[in-house]
Amino acid sequence: MVVLHAIILMLIQAFVWILLAYCILSMLLGFGILDVGNRFFYSVFNALARIVEPVMTPIRNIMPNTGGVDFTPMIVLLLIQFLVYPAVNRIFFILATHNSF
Repeated sequence: MVVLHAIILMLIQAFVWILLAYCILSMLLGFGILDVGNRFFYSVFNALARIVEPVMTPIRNIMPNTGGVDFTPMIVLLLIQFLVYPAVNRIFFILATHNSF
């Protein structure tokens, strides 16, 4: 049970790092530091977008239009920090105490 808990927490942490890498690459592409014509960076950005966008799209649909600034990654990080981590820890705490009887 502890191993499953650790694996889930590592997967969530990996998603956070992927989201941060996506945001950094998005800014670098947006400011013109990286070229979209570079196939390597474009394929990395496309792979990261395929992982991150399914989570960000529903939140982006709810968020009001803020112009050129996208606050969706920050909202996703806050939701992970304040909802997902405590929920996963609470679930495994309940399962651990329930299985001890």
